[in-house]
Amino acid sequence: MAETAEPMTMTRVYTGDDGKTHLETVDIELSVAGTSGYSELVPATGVIFRRTPPDLDIDWHPAPRRQFVITLAGEGEIEVGDGSILPLGPGSIVLVEDIDGQGHITRGRGTEERLSIFIPFPEE
Repeated sequence: MAETAEPMTMTRVYTGDDGKTHLETVDIELSVAGTSGYSELVPATGVIFRRTPPDLDIDWHPAPRRQFVITLAGEGEIEVGDGSILPLGPGSIVLVEDIDGQGHITRGRGTEERLSIFIPFPEE
């Protein structure tokens, strides 16, 4: 059995049975190789680089596709159906899966632009 490392965490944004968007914290399991921990390979279709202003304010919208969103610099936030707000900062990993239903609100925070990458999953 492979040795495991301390997992990384991400937040899943998904549509519940009520049609509203919710948040869930998910562990990313890591195996150990030498001095590093690594995850299983996650299939993806490419990478989208994004630069957004600190005053970004996108009202309710579903995600255009299932994808990871990883913040590299700057700050933002996602608001979901129950009013919960997920702060986004450097190193935050979000698995966005609310492709139907109510969707979420995306906002910039702070005074600096936010740099992020989007990693879409293959369509099923």
